Amino acid sequence: MVDMSVRIGSVTLKNPIMPGSGCFSTDLAQVMDINRLGAMVAKTVSREFRPGNPPPRAAEVEGGMINSIGLPTKGIDYFFKHQVPDYRRFTPPLVGSISATTIEDFEAMARDVAKSDIDVLEVNISCPTRDPKGGNFALHEEHTYEVTKLIRATTDKPVWVKLSPNAGDIVAVAKAAERGGANALVVANTILGLKINTDTFRPAIGNKFGGLSGPGIKPIIVRMVYQCAKAVRIPIIGCGGIVKVEDVVEYMLAGATAVMIGYLTFRNPTGMIAIIDGLEQWCAKRGFARVADLTGAMIDEPPMETFAAAAAPIG
Repeated sequence: MVDMSVRIGSVTLKNPIMPGSGCFSTDLAQVMDINRLGAMVAKTVSREFRPGNPPPRAAEVEGGMINSIGLPTKGIDYFFKHQVPDYRRFTPPLVGSISATTIEDFEAMARDVAKSDIDVLEVNISCPTRDPKGGNFALHEEHTYEVTKLIRATTDKPVWVKLSPNAGDIVAVAKAAERGGANALVVANTILGLKINTDTFRPAIGNKFGGLSGPGIKPIIVRMVYQCAKAVRIPIIGCGGIVKVEDVVEYMLAGATAVMIGYLTFRNPTGMIAIIDGLEQWCAKRGFARVADLTGAMIDEPPMETFAAAAAPIG
């Protein structure tokens, strides 16, 4: 039997599979056993009601989708009164995700949300569709450090900082989040993109730009996970383009302790459960007694030169 549990700092997950923020609802209980997930991740909440971005909000592209939802939310009071109790009907740890527009607002949101019945605080400083002009904290290492430091001082609960693949140097930002006191990093959010409708000549998304997700971005994010894992000592949660078991294995080999899944759920609402089952089977077939042993296990040695490989004995 494979030990599927993983540890992210002080938090133990029964397996490394959880949804990405904004890609999960307790409505999924109609088609899957939510209690089998490693953790639940709530949709990002801000203090006040937010209507989100103008439609259309999503469009398919080759190898994924582009979306500009705009972090719609009914606000913090609704989150406390309705969403948290709804999630608490289930057993996996609950990750509460927060957003704000200033460092001071982030500090206040963290203080208030951390007092609720959540287990982990995810700090979403990276949503590319909240401010497509580039006003996201995770694009700048000094901003990331300052907001993480303030939030760390407000709560004893684990703090996971969600980074942006749109940053010029995500490794520098990752180090800044670690210095600020983050317990783990989520690598990463969507990549800002543009799709144009060739019939109308207009952007396919109402907000013009959108976040690209899906299998097409996975090699880019796997590379970022690897680079960040080499640079920081805190755990990393890989997020981007996972649609099959081997994708999870890749992320873990690159250095991720766990993963978040988003795009797949839109294609297959029970996909996360299939991946949990498939990952256990994959480990058993290859003799891994613990799934955690995959983390950072990529063979980081250059391959043999072509002529040396050809001259090597067979057998």
